[in-house]
Amino acid sequence: MPRATEVKRAGTWPDAEARDTVLVDFDDRYRRRRLYTGEAGLAFLLDLPEATVLRDGDGLALPGGGFVRVKAAPEPLVEITASSREHLARLAWHLGNRHLPTQIEGDRLLIRDDHVIVAMLEGLGASLRKVDAPFDPEGGAYGEHNHSPTQHHHHDHGDHHHHHDHCDHEH
Repeated sequence: MPRATEVKRAGTWPDAEARDTVLVDFDDRYRRRRLYTGEAGLAFLLDLPEATVLRDGDGLALPGGGFVRVKAAPEPLVEITASSREHLARLAWHLGNRHLPTQIEGDRLLIRDDHVIVAMLEGLGASLRKVDAPFDPEGGAYGEHNHSPTQHHHHDHGDHHHHHDHCDHEH
């Protein structure tokens, strides 16, 4: 069974050398080691030195040449739009303040469907619409390789020290 031991970021590998495509949701794109079977049937072992967030369009290098393309699977999301750029920036601040994975796309934000957050956004005047789309949120200020997609950070603002749990385990 081939082992993919290196990730080439989208746009940095020759797309014509894709031997297969693996369709995965966001939670399943944070991996170090896992067996996958591509859409065309290629079975391979992802075997990276450390857990890494795989992004839509990345290529997983195979021994002897060729790549497996990573394709982000559609997921149930909430599209957030606002009456102005300033309003959208305020909404993004509220999401960031809660450390929610958020995909930023110009005039809209995408988050996972969460009824508590949806109610908060409605109260802030956001326009919301449920969509099914690939989810590829921002990596974060502390580096996408240090945290799992669903990990939450805890801050104690009273003593001005920030505590971040680093993710060293496999998922």
